[in-house]
Amino acid sequence: MTKIVLAYSGGLETSVAIPWLAEKYGAEIITVTMDLGQGKELDDVRDRALASGALRAHVLDLREEFARDFILPALQAGAVYEGRYPLATALGRPLIAKHLVHIAKIEGATAIAHGSTGQGNDQVRMDECAHALDPSLTIIGPAREWGLSKADEVGFARERGIPVPATMEGPYNIDVNLWGRSIAGGVLDDPWAEPPEDIFTLTKSPSDAPDVPAIVEVGFEKGVPTKLSGVPMSMTEIIQSLETIAGTHGIGRIDMVENRSGGDKSREIYEAPAAVVLHTAHRELQAFVTSRDLERITAELGVKYADLVYQGLWYTAAREAIDALVKHVQKRVTGSIRMRFYKGEARVIGRQSPYADVRKANPSAKVSTQPTKKP
Repeated sequence: MTKIVLAYSGGLETSVAIPWLAEKYGAEIITVTMDLGQGKELDDVRDRALASGALRAHVLDLREEFARDFILPALQAGAVYEGRYPLATALGRPLIAKHLVHIAKIEGATAIAHGSTGQGNDQVRMDECAHALDPSLTIIGPAREWGLSKADEVGFARERGIPVPATMEGPYNIDVNLWGRSIAGGVLDDPWAEPPEDIFTLTKSPSDAPDVPAIVEVGFEKGVPTKLSGVPMSMTEIIQSLETIAGTHGIGRIDMVENRSGGDKSREIYEAPAAVVLHTAHRELQAFVTSRDLERITAELGVKYADLVYQGLWYTAAREAIDALVKHVQKRVTGSIRMRFYKGEARVIGRQSPYADVRKANPSAKVSTQPTKKP
């Protein structure tokens, strides 16, 4: 009998995908759920997968790997898509594909499946990454093949006795991981409509944020965040702490119309308090200790890096080549950035590094216009 390994989020699309795949392909379905920082959403995910008809349900904690091998390289490269989106969802896809392919090999499966639809970026990312890792595997996208509406999916699930939590029936498409949260659909499809306040969970409205600012210091060692206000922490702990602190001060809301991989435009809402703070701090410190020409080269490569991640081209020589240059630049990115959080703004107010070469202004000094003589 055919075995299919399904990337299982526990949401509506992947829950109904289990019986759909089993019925259509006469296959045994094995699910893989990966914790990239979703939190409580995974509390009952194994039971839900088995109740939906999965033969086995793997649940993997990948938070540290996500932070170390995916978030960190993108942070150091300055990868922010179109100057605003820190790529939280996009960075998670190559990691999901990696472990999906790995479990398929362990289980002896000939096909893998994911819940991405045929209308968004994720189908491209998942397909590109999985194909790069193992081109022999068949890739199935149930949601894009069956073309059902959310209401049809709910009906399909109820006909087969699959529980449908109320959160599955909401109008929004939501993805959450350690690096941020994305919200799309519903009233947000209208680019003129103001996002309703109830869609936000990680950030307070700046108008409701504390009246007293927070002063936070972010410490780096060779481009790696290692301390928060002098306290040593793992990168995962720093992200989680900044999510709480910066989010409380209304930092990290992003409302943009972005260019999708297919060429169309889409209105997207993101919450990424930790990502916004860490990108700001890292960019400031790197500029502080890096020569002008090298800083401009890395800034240009950051745009390319973000495009590669957004398009699902993580497993490529181009991304690896940029990583090599970025790693060289990080040797000097050591020091601290002091920031002020207040009413939605994360402002740099101080910087220090053993590699800084800052000369104090001297109004009385004369600037020579003569060429320097060689000895």
